[in-house]
Amino acid sequence: MATYLGLLAMVVLGLLGVGAVYLLWRTVTVHPESIGVNPFLSGSVPEEHALSRFHARWYPMTLLFLAFDVEMLFMYPWAVVVAEMGASAVVEMFIFLGVLMAGVVWAWREGALRWT
Repeated sequence: MATYLGLLAMVVLGLLGVGAVYLLWRTVTVHPESIGVNPFLSGSVPEEHALSRFHARWYPMTLLFLAFDVEMLFMYPWAVVVAEMGASAVVEMFIFLGVLMAGVVWAWREGALRWT
């Protein structure tokens, strides 16, 4: 019986944690009477319209950020295996970076990096 004491303690601790999160949810949740009135912002009173939150000039910057984020997604595993792969891996990465740089030059030429 003593071997299962740790397992029992973990189950009780888990159930207490779930109960605490449930009670926290019940205290901070939106009341049902305000759901039909203010569905935007989880029942809070909105300061602006739901469709006018961001200016359109932020979307090209978001796409550029995603492009460089995906670049980092591919560069980390590449950095792990570049020593094993040799010069061909370096050439492939420079080709990949060149394609991304062509996209940045195109976005710059189209004015995606202008703030006004």
